[in-house]
Amino acid sequence: MKLTTEFKGKTYQLDTEHPISLAIPVKFNGEQPNHFGAPIASCEPLKGGGFIGDTKQGGSCNVDQISMVPHCNGTHTESIHHLVNDSITIGAIHTHSLSLCQVISVTPKVATETSDSYIPELDEHDWVIDLAELQTQINQNDLNSIEALAIRTLPNHAHKISVIYSDEAQPPFFTLEAMQWLAKSPIKHLLVDFPSLDKMYDEGHLSNHHNYWNLQAGSHELNSEAKIDRTVTEMIYLPDLANDGCYALNLQVPAFELDAAPSRPLLYPLMEIK
Repeated sequence: MKLTTEFKGKTYQLDTEHPISLAIPVKFNGEQPNHFGAPIASCEPLKGGGFIGDTKQGGSCNVDQISMVPHCNGTHTESIHHLVNDSITIGAIHTHSLSLCQVISVTPKVATETSDSYIPELDEHDWVIDLAELQTQINQNDLNSIEALAIRTLPNHAHKISVIYSDEAQPPFFTLEAMQWLAKSPIKHLLVDFPSLDKMYDEGHLSNHHNYWNLQAGSHELNSEAKIDRTVTEMIYLPDLANDGCYALNLQVPAFELDAAPSRPLLYPLMEIK
């Protein structure tokens, strides 16, 4: 099937036959990434009234009962409800089928190598993505012309699909200056291959999340300037075959009335039609 679409006055043909999934497959009860010490995603056959949902155990069909924490067990997408009291759920706000997405690759640096800041103060062992690194990989004009930004950190080790983040293996995060720059742009969807925009243990500030959604620091209340239509997708995995550049993003999110849900971002390669 050949599809064409128009973004920002230009016409593109989508390569629908070779979409690139950015979702880490959830291997219930098996090897999987994990954040913040949450229980692993697990499943077991549904049982009750003499029924068992497992054909291997004599059941008539397979019916699994699952348990998971979307924020911690793999690729997931968040709404502003992650921070605010108002029930602006991920299933209610995400309605766009395709967005123009730029893929970039960045190299985190040790906090001692940047003059950027964070709340609380950076520790010398922190790994950060600072403003200078972002601006090296994407300029202001390009940032202003896209609807989504997908960020791959280098080196792009395959262990991202199963890493257990901990005190000894803390992931990188954005500096305040980097996030403030992104937050001022018109992007609607931010996708990253680490588990949080913020430091793993940040004393509960979540400064980058607040900046991205334009909320007052520490507040759980909406304001008139809040960016309620924005989403954050964390713990993606950008395979090396997805070169840096522009794609059409199909961010697939179930109709969960929650602040976050497991998601399946798909990238479609684009060819500009002249």
